[in-house]
Amino acid sequence: MRAPFGDLCLVSDGNHLLEIRFGRCDIKADSDLPILTETEKQLSQYFQGKRQKFEIPLAPAGTMFQRNVWCELEKIEYGATISYQMLAERTGNNKRSRAVGNANGKNPIPIIIPCHRVIRKNGDLGGYAGGLKIKKTLLKLEKRK
Repeated sequence: MRAPFGDLCLVSDGNHLLEIRFGRCDIKADSDLPILTETEKQLSQYFQGKRQKFEIPLAPAGTMFQRNVWCELEKIEYGATISYQMLAERTGNNKRSRAVGNANGKNPIPIIIPCHRVIRKNGDLGGYAGGLKIKKTLLKLEKRK
């Protein structure tokens, strides 16, 4: 699908969204799946500023630790940001902010699981799998509520 900053590749098992990849899809599969149609619709609404929460069945693959971090990411309010340290504290791993940051970076469903809302304690943006330009775009989009 097209996003304001380029292409997104949506990956599904037919019932759940598994991944969102930045860039074009390598393989064109069944893009008429209801899960993909609904995901594209909700993402389009988000990019237009008409949606703040997603209602998509997700099935991200990861370790228990990673899934715990991703679960906490979903609790960050639209338009808000928290630090990696705060995310570590929320997961009960306050001494493991680097490991939490690493799990954040491995999030297979960016945007919907809002890893872009995590920044450094000093206010710097930190990293982002899609690049800092996309992270800035997403944060700016959410600030225009």
